[in-house]
Amino acid sequence: MGFYTRHATLRVFVPGCNAALYSKFRPSSRFSSSLASAPPVAGETASVKSDKASSAYDKIASCLYDVVVVGGGISGLTLAAALKSSRYTSHLRIALVEGMPLASVKSWSPDPDIYSNRVSSITPASQQYLSQIGVWDHVHTERVQAYDDMRVWDGVSGARIHFDAFHLGTEDGTLAYMTENLNLQHALLSRLGSLSSDPPVTILDNTKVAEITNGYEFDDVDLSSWPTLKLSTGDSLTARLLIGADGVNSPVRAFANIESRGWDYNQHGLVASLEMEWDDRQRIAWQRFLPTGPIALLPMPDGKASLVWSTTPKYAAHLKSLGAGAFCTLVNAAFRLAMVDLDYLISRVDEEEIKEDFEWRDARLPVEAEGQQFPVRVVEVQKGSRASFPLRMRHCDTYVAPRIALVGDAAHTTHPLAGQGLNLGQGDVASLVRVLERAVQHGSDIGDEVVLQAYWAERYPVNHVMLGVVDKLQKLYCTDFPPIVGLRTVGLEVVESLDWVKKMIMRQAAGSSVL
Repeated sequence: MGFYTRHATLRVFVPGCNAALYSKFRPSSRFSSSLASAPPVAGETASVKSDKASSAYDKIASCLYDVVVVGGGISGLTLAAALKSSRYTSHLRIALVEGMPLASVKSWSPDPDIYSNRVSSITPASQQYLSQIGVWDHVHTERVQAYDDMRVWDGVSGARIHFDAFHLGTEDGTLAYMTENLNLQHALLSRLGSLSSDPPVTILDNTKVAEITNGYEFDDVDLSSWPTLKLSTGDSLTARLLIGADGVNSPVRAFANIESRGWDYNQHGLVASLEMEWDDRQRIAWQRFLPTGPIALLPMPDGKASLVWSTTPKYAAHLKSLGAGAFCTLVNAAFRLAMVDLDYLISRVDEEEIKEDFEWRDARLPVEAEGQQFPVRVVEVQKGSRASFPLRMRHCDTYVAPRIALVGDAAHTTHPLAGQGLNLGQGDVASLVRVLERAVQHGSDIGDEVVLQAYWAERYPVNHVMLGVVDKLQKLYCTDFPPIVGLRTVGLEVVESLDWVKKMIMRQAAGSSVL
């Protein structure tokens, strides 16, 4: 580590996090003598003064880190794993702070009958990056469902667009991979545990950040620009580089006074784990745009599926309150019936009436549409899997400040309709790691804002474009105003007829320019 003094940059490596370990790696005599050389105060011998200075510095130095990551979600864990997997940055002293306990994630053993409702769509580019840093080898692949077909349509006009492996042009034809976030977190923790890097990552889970302040200044060592984290355990950490992977309400972003701008969509994302009537093995992702928000049914292994239904807060609360049978009926109706019929069914509360009314309306649809124009029917919702969360768009003015960097949701938040949230975060991680590798190779300070600006310059335009496209799609399809419906229908039909445009869209969505 480089400690910036008034006279020089001193290189000190501190592998432990306590005074006993640190004593084995005490700074050079030049550094120690400069601390001890200050004249004693009245009534205090030089020996006492030297002991006090050494003790105070030891207490701080034992918990100095090159990198402190706040947030043990997928972005934070990926960042730690990527840095420790790199030959250029594996020697860095890294700590990761997570407010929730991670023991259950680390010991996770999947139940074949139970799937988490927190899932992500992983693009081929993100999957390749996880493979590159050695994480994919630890993923439970039986809990991963690749899909090679996507069918999207307008819930008002019925205009459709179809994407498949041909439009992506990959070797295996995979558009994306669906898996539980828990599977990825478990794989990341397993990868960190398997690495032989020295020192290993210090993981402080079940630990909250109580306060972030600036560091301390000693006689010859100025750490006043280094962020210091005061933890709920009473401990403190001081970082050369503090990375916020701590979500939309990021304390790290607040400490850095970085502005986050955007708006709420007045929609909630309702998620649930579902079981289909049969496993059609077609590997299809379905999405229908309704005026109240898009509804998506994403394939999972063994005839299971994951639901993401963006709708009004009122509808979301009502759908969560219904019995399992009525809920499944309304999910089926949302993919098949006109909005006026769906509104009518949602207004009903009796489960049998909802089912009878749906069956009467559904009987008018052609039988051959099942599995081709519409997904296979949902027959069961996993108990306790229904949940909802508010949807918003946020984007920070910058991702960096002196000794601060933001990644993932701490830097940007997007609507889930394109399934890009996790992938944008993975792109951030890959970019930041490259910047830090270059800094280490050139002997630069990894916390210097000039160094970090390269990360922001690379990622901000990419994320800005993706967030803008998703936001415009959300606004374009959340209306049934006839002129708008007519324009978007023509646009969708034109795109459907132009394979080269569909190829370009899919290559962007698959992450070819994200990582």
